[in-house]
Amino acid sequence: MMEQYLALKREAGDCLLFYRMGDFFELFFDDAKRAAGVLDIALTSRGEHGGEPVPMCGVPVHSAESYLARLIRAGCRVAIAEQVETPDEAKERAKREGSPVSKALVARDIVRFVTAGTLTEDALLEPRRANTLAALCEVRGRVGLAHCDISTGRMVLEECAPEAVEAALARIGAREVVLPDGFDAPVEDAIVRPDADFASDSGEARLKALHGVATLDGFGGFTRAMLAAGGGLLAYLEHAGRGTLPFLLLPEAAQGEAHLAMDAATRSSLEIIAGAKGGREGSLLAAIDRCSTGAGARLLAEDLAAPLTDRVRIEDRLALVRFLHDDPLLRADLRGVLRAVPDLARALGRLVAGRGSPRDLGQIRDGLGEARRIRDHLGQQADRPALLEASLPKLGGHGALVDHLERALVPSPPTERQNGGYIAQGYDAALDELREVSGNARRAIAAMEARYRDETGIAALKIKHNGVLGYFIEVPSKHADPLMAPDSGFIHRQTMAGAVRFNSLQLHEEASRISEAGGRALAAEESHFEELVDTVCEAREAIAATAGAIARLDVAAGQAERAAEGNWCRPEITDDTALAITAGRHPVVEQALRAAGNERFVPNDCRLAPYDRLWLIGGPNMGGKSTFLRQNALIVLMAQTGGYVPAEAARIGIVDRLFSRVGASDNLARGRSTFMVEMVETAAILSQATERSFVILDEVGRGTSTYDGLALAWAVVEAVHGTNRSRCLFATHYHELARLAESCDALSLHHVRAREWKGDLVLLHELAEGPADRSYGLAVAKLAGLPKEVVARAKSVLDRLEKGRAETGGLAAGLGDLPLFSAALKAQEEECDSLRETLRALDVDALSPREALDRLYALKREAGED
Repeated sequence: MMEQYLALKREAGDCLLFYRMGDFFELFFDDAKRAAGVLDIALTSRGEHGGEPVPMCGVPVHSAESYLARLIRAGCRVAIAEQVETPDEAKERAKREGSPVSKALVARDIVRFVTAGTLTEDALLEPRRANTLAALCEVRGRVGLAHCDISTGRMVLEECAPEAVEAALARIGAREVVLPDGFDAPVEDAIVRPDADFASDSGEARLKALHGVATLDGFGGFTRAMLAAGGGLLAYLEHAGRGTLPFLLLPEAAQGEAHLAMDAATRSSLEIIAGAKGGREGSLLAAIDRCSTGAGARLLAEDLAAPLTDRVRIEDRLALVRFLHDDPLLRADLRGVLRAVPDLARALGRLVAGRGSPRDLGQIRDGLGEARRIRDHLGQQADRPALLEASLPKLGGHGALVDHLERALVPSPPTERQNGGYIAQGYDAALDELREVSGNARRAIAAMEARYRDETGIAALKIKHNGVLGYFIEVPSKHADPLMAPDSGFIHRQTMAGAVRFNSLQLHEEASRISEAGGRALAAEESHFEELVDTVCEAREAIAATAGAIARLDVAAGQAERAAEGNWCRPEITDDTALAITAGRHPVVEQALRAAGNERFVPNDCRLAPYDRLWLIGGPNMGGKSTFLRQNALIVLMAQTGGYVPAEAARIGIVDRLFSRVGASDNLARGRSTFMVEMVETAAILSQATERSFVILDEVGRGTSTYDGLALAWAVVEAVHGTNRSRCLFATHYHELARLAESCDALSLHHVRAREWKGDLVLLHELAEGPADRSYGLAVAKLAGLPKEVVARAKSVLDRLEKGRAETGGLAAGLGDLPLFSAALKAQEEECDSLRETLRALDVDALSPREALDRLYALKREAGED
């Protein structure tokens, strides 16, 4: 047995091996140690290998899914090794091979690899979160990216520049990433596969074979990089499924420019999908998710992760939200029906993958039936928006399939099919007859039990059943002697501590009838199950389209519900670069304040235009600067998602890229300090932001010395204003930056208001025009509880510093004479050009060593070095 296990373990590689032994999955050696630690189960030992005890642990087969879920969450991957023959078949094989029958070992094989990206079972999946698997590779300087959710079948192919890979992966949020051997990408714990799996030719061939087509031209324009990544993805899925591919819809070709671009740092600082603690709590998604179905919640998360840049598509979504927002009764009816809709997409995914159950068939039946109800109800409404009109046909067309499933299945099918009982009465006359035979035999056994009690006079006599003995007669030990007599008609089977078990000829005959009829009935139900699954699979594309239409309606209804709750407005979407938000609010903070019930959120306006595109915002800590920055970024994102926004009015000129450098922290794993992280993020903004971008920057330069920080902040403001020309909100405590308003014509000064009252700081959280008069740092420190003597000492030091600043001109002395950012760059370029011209004029081969040294000194003097 150990040889068989070790061979399978070599095949499993770095996966934990679940080795089937009877009713348990056993783990051995290091696998057992790791699993026992994660699952908190007993670690034992079995026999010896190499002179050492073999560590082992095990989990019951019937509850394996719950243990698998915990292992997957802990970052493990698992290979499932099942018995692929029965003990009788193993003995027959041993006879044919001439091996001892008594030592025949049941053959086992790995039937599936269970990994984070290849899950389909309900117990292993989060209902409101997509489970995405991604593969990427580089072809001719472009990176192909393929990703899918096999629980729903959606597959997307796209490509991007190598420097955009990290942002693309952050948008997708893949649970598992597959890379070719030797490909360097910013991915932790990636799965490395042979480079040959990522050939574009074989990828194209795999996709054609999967969907039974001669060409992929009808599905979109796929580049060689996309096809290579798609091939690698399919090869990995085939490996994980041991030759069986899961349910995959026709691939979609995604265009990167169709979505608002955000890098990983922006997504993290805005807490779009996940909060600061890594879960949904505290995120934008949690604050606005009012979806009635898991599929709707997954689609909403996808929308928030990839907002649109196409105004027509945004307006289509907004029109559907408005249609439902303006009709509360219709919205309530729709949401009531949606709550009863099962997760069609995931039920379909399990059935197509061969892991489905009778309950999944019941969910397909019920979901399609509810979709038909939704179509009939919404189809009667007047002035239907375009997106609803396009969705209505997808909600119908399944009448024959629903009728078939209604006739075939019981109202509430079970999750397991090995015990039968899911095919409805009247669907199959032969099956009904078998059930009647089995039922009559059971009634006969009940009558037999009553008769045996009368005949023996033993009131405690019972006829029972178990998986080992089948049906048997059981009496207490004190009443067993009469039944032991040879002429009693009873046959002794087993003696227990307090009972004795018997059989009889009549009981054996009735049990045989039950067993035969029951076995034939189970076989008949299994045949019907496979037939029904095949029928559903034939309509999988249409069912998937229905599931997608229901999810889109659910998202719109949830958005409308949230807008009605919070008194949100429909944003106006334009093609210019304006950004005008009246009384905007932060949706997450406002919800938290409302839940606490002790404070009202203070709304603020934001009006950026080409002539006033950069706001420099000062004011005290805790005054609301960071909240103001984030709320405007979130409002832009929500508007381009196609939803209402928390404001009285909003006019959004479409943003192509959104950047947020707010609240950096260190990254010890990559050897980066807080200041280094801040500079890396700022560098990305300065190199990528365009005139159509929206940038929020908070406290740039705070992580280094005062002079260095001020110099960097000054230069960054000038660069964003003069070079990038993006719409920008820049929060700072450097009051000296206010002097930039004199030289930057599209920069204006603003501050968050605060007042001191009787020695205490009162934060008003209101934004006002003009520079901040002071930072109130000592007042904030006092609020934070610093000891009085420390605050008093800080006040005396501050007085001395401010006196020195007044005498010397302060930190900003001389900054008014600086040339603008663009002029400074030009001067540097001219200086560099003069050196270049001098070098270009040199005839290096004609110089003696002494002359070369003299020229080198001259160049150093010209460059300004000693």
